[in-house]
This record gives sequence, C-alpha cells and structure tokens, in this order.
Amino acid sequence: MQRKFLQVRGVFLTAVLLTVSFAGCIGGFSSPTQPRATLEAYPLLIQEGEMVTFDARESDAIEGIITSYRWDFGDGEKSETVTGFTSHTYEIFGAYTVSLEVENDQGGIDETFAVVIVNGAPTVDLRYPENPRAGDSVLLDASSSTDPESAELSFQWDLDWGVDSDGDGDGRNDVDSTDAQTLLPTNKSGIYTGSLTVDDGQGGVVTEVFEINVSARQFNIEWKERTVEQSWSEYLNEGEEWTEEIMPGQQGRILSFEAILELENDVIQPYDNFSLLITIPKDGYNEEAQTEGGNVTQSENAKATITASDLNSKGLDEVIEADSKEMVLQVLLDRPGQNFGQSPWGLLVRALQTNPDSTVEFLPDPDPGNDWTLTLRIVVHEPVITEIAFE
Repeated sequence: MQRKFLQVRGVFLTAVLLTVSFAGCIGGFSSPTQPRATLEAYPLLIQEGEMVTFDARESDAIEGIITSYRWDFGDGEKSETVTGFTSHTYEIFGAYTVSLEVENDQGGIDETFAVVIVNGAPTVDLRYPENPRAGDSVLLDASSSTDPESAELSFQWDLDWGVDSDGDGDGRNDVDSTDAQTLLPTNKSGIYTGSLTVDDGQGGVVTEVFEINVSARQFNIEWKERTVEQSWSEYLNEGEEWTEEIMPGQQGRILSFEAILELENDVIQPYDNFSLLITIPKDGYNEEAQTEGGNVTQSENAKATITASDLNSKGLDEVIEADSKEMVLQVLLDRPGQNFGQSPWGLLVRALQTNPDSTVEFLPDPDPGNDWTLTLRIVVHEPVITEIAFE
C-alpha cells in the first residue's frame, strides 16, 4: 500500500513539473509590440528627373525606439536609414508604389505605402522644308509631337527672336501662333532663330529652339536696248511756262537722249521764241536751249534741241544672288558710276516771245506760233531678269 502511494506521488510531482515547464514556454512565444509606420511624400506629382522627399518621422515605436527605416522606392532602388527622412530622384515617367518598413528595438515591424506619379515630358517633333528661299512662307509643322501619357498638347511659337512682336522689349517671349502648324514669312535671306514650347498641361513643358537658314534667290541677267519716246503738245502765251516731271530710268540704264521742241510756223514776224530746259538735280544736270530757224516758205519749224550720250555704260550679262527681283533691279541701277538719270527729270518749256492772237473773236488766229510740241527720245539699256530654279 505504501509503495503504491509513493508511485502516485511521483506521477503527481512529474505532472506539476511539466505544467510549470510548459507555462514558461508559452510565455517565451508571446508577439513583440508592433510600431506604427506613417509616411508622407511630397510632391506626389513630379516631372522626370525631379526629386521626391519622404518623411516618416511621425512613425511611433509604441515601445522602445525605432531602429530601422527600410525604403523601397518602387523603381528598383532601395535604401535603409536610421532616421525617418530621405529623398529620391525619379528619371523615368510612370506610377511608383513606395513602401516603408519601420522596425523597433522589440523586433516589431510595420509597413506603409505611398504612390508617386512621374509625368513624362512631351516629345517635340518639329519639321520644316530644307533650303527655303527668301520670300517663301516656311511651313513649321509640330503636329507629330507626342506625349507618353497621351495628354492633349498645346503649342506656343515665337517665330523670330529678332522681332519683338508684343513690344515688351524682349524678342524671345512672343506668342506668334498657338497652332500645331504655322507659317514663317521670310522677306530676306539669313538665319531665322525662333522657339517652340510644347505643354502637356501636367507640368511637362519642353522648349525647342530652331534655326532656319533662308537662302537668297539666283537670277540670270540679260540686257536689251530699247528706245522710249514721249511727246507733249501745248499752247502758251508770252511769259507762260509749262513743266513736267518724269522718271525714265526706273527700269533700265539711260544711255542717251534727244529732246526736240518744235513750234508751229509763224505767219507774221517777228518769229516766236521759246526755250527748253532739262534738269536732273541729283546728277547736277542742267541744260537749256532756245528755238532757232523756222521758214514758213520751206515748211521748216523753229526748233530747240538738247542731246546727251554715253550717260551710262551698258550692262553685262551675269548671274546675281538677291532676295527678290526688285532687289536685283535696284542693285543693277544703283551701281556707282552707272546710275545717271535714275532720279526725277524736270522738263520746262517757256514762251519768251509770241505774236498776239487776233483781236476779233470770230476770226482765226493769224499766227499759230504759240503752239508747240516736245518730243523726247531716250535710249535705255534694260535688264531682263529671270529667276534660276534650284537644281
């Protein structure tokens, strides 16, 4: 009986020891206190190549202290810091999920997330023709420009930095057009520098500077000789004058001229006496002549004649580069020593002496000597200007 009691007692003690042992193990398996992770990212919308700041300093260890901040920036880059503050630069557009793990000295871990949007910049596709010539309207075409997020694009053109179209003193900030396609007018050769700004409405702005080399045109010059004749007829009383201004040298070089003033035959003597004056003030030319001769019996009219020759040399056939046909003509006619007579001419006819008209109103004038005719013949060497097409 006593032996049996001892056996029971031994089993009881063993059970007590096992119970105490398991109780200690259960206490060792309890979970550590979890921290609380918080994350603020700013800005959440950026452009390619810009930086985002991440702030987790409001995270709470709950118990103990936070020993580690483990960052995953979502673009393949990771980092671990002991402070809850860092930054990261994103080079490629897209949406990135950023994760943060916070661990305290109890071994507790908490995780939180933020999403960063990186806006992609537009791709500018600017096209224009090669080798434009002065006077052309050059088509600038940016309609093939694209945006990686398929955003609707807006356009601003400053067509020529050399022109301040809005008058603010800065030729580089004008808005000359807001269309995807626009025309650049050119009135002279040279390099036209301008800019195109493309905006996707999400902060993605790209400005592209363009330079367009506008070439001069080529013209073939051939010279032709031509005689131009003009005449005037009037009636003057004694002491009266007639004047006229002409521009005979606008289309060519003046080689020579002849001016003849003729009076109607006098019936009654003394014969009428007129004078002719030709002036070209810019060239210092001033020449005057009086009427001479005249014989009614031989049907010869009294005349005054002024002539001049070798006023300019003849032009030579050549090829000239210029911005327009008008500029070619100006160059040819304004060459020093070859531009006599290009400025206005003054013509003056003066009645120095005339016989009086009949005093009887219904009778014919017995002396028509007050009637005169001026004939001017000018020999002009004119250039025939033909544009040469691009080969």
